[in-house]
Amino acid sequence: MMTITFGLLLAAFALNLSDLPRTAMACLFLCLVMVVGIFLWEIYSPDYGFRMPWLQVELRHAAADGST
Repeated sequence: MMTITFGLLLAAFALNLSDLPRTAMACLFLCLVMVVGIFLWEIYSPDYGFRMPWLQVELRHAAADGST
């Protein structure tokens, strides 16, 4: 995926140097959409996603006798 991202950014740079700014902006927009999609997939994927322990909440039950 990073290869595709790098390729799109390189294509945008080359197209901008070739005086094709609209096509370069289209490549940049496609790169942005792809990067946001990859980010959301990696965060929300239940199998592959990143674990963020600071966002996970567990309900802990208090002991019946009052001790902790």
